[in-house]
Amino acid sequence: MCLAIPARITEIKDYMATIDMEGTRREVSLLLLEDAEIGDYVIVHAGFAIHRIDEEEAKESLKVLRELVSFMENPPA
Repeated sequence: MCLAIPARITEIKDYMATIDMEGTRREVSLLLLEDAEIGDYVIVHAGFAIHRIDEEEAKESLKVLRELVSFMENPPA
């Protein structure tokens, strides 16, 4: 199973991008994604940006993931 977490591109150099995932920065390849730009939200798998998503969708996904983590940390009694 794979969990896709949206990440925002903060830097691009050649075919590599620095992405930010909720404060965690990573380097990923852009070889599988055409026309990526700084500020784009992308889905990353195995070190490659594989899909671009719009900002609203990314923020909604991040909100749901935060709620899930909160629920897991504080389950109802």
